[in-house]
Amino acid sequence: MRGNRRAALVLLAAGVAGLAGLACRDSELPPTTISAADSADQTFFGMTTSVTVNGVRRVQLHADTAYYFENRQVADLHGVHVTFFGPEGEQTSSLTADSGTYNSRTGDMEAIGNVVGVTPDGRRLTTSVLDYSRSTDRVSGPASFVFVTPDQHLEGDGFTADPDFRNVETKKPRGNLGRVELKQ
Repeated sequence: MRGNRRAALVLLAAGVAGLAGLACRDSELPPTTISAADSADQTFFGMTTSVTVNGVRRVQLHADTAYYFENRQVADLHGVHVTFFGPEGEQTSSLTADSGTYNSRTGDMEAIGNVVGVTPDGRRLTTSVLDYSRSTDRVSGPASFVFVTPDQHLEGDGFTADPDFRNVETKKPRGNLGRVELKQ
């Protein structure tokens, strides 16, 4: 009996030492990072949605990939393409961006990285960040921007505009402004 007890204790000690060795080995693994794709409630490939103002489609949003978070009602977007429409349904402008966010509760959007907005008649706005507010139907950007038309070249440190870039407002404007209307 004494021999069986000794063998059992030796086996138990070996098992504990083996488990301790495994525990130490696992702690040497690099920490993992949770990405948006890991924690999103839904993932969409080729997501398209429309935003309406007073029952009229004013924006169509397309993203190559969207990660939707239900608690926040926000989608993180990658490969963004947005088309803006006027009150009569005509396309007024479109923009592309590397990424962005879309709040499905408010209809607000943010475009981030290489943002380029163009109109059918050739006006072009480039910036690094552009926000769209559904409630005001306006776009704005806190970062520097460049706005070009056939007869204007406007740069500034931030802007506010309508989605078709007909009325662009900025502080500290620079460039060839062409015909400019100053507000007092």
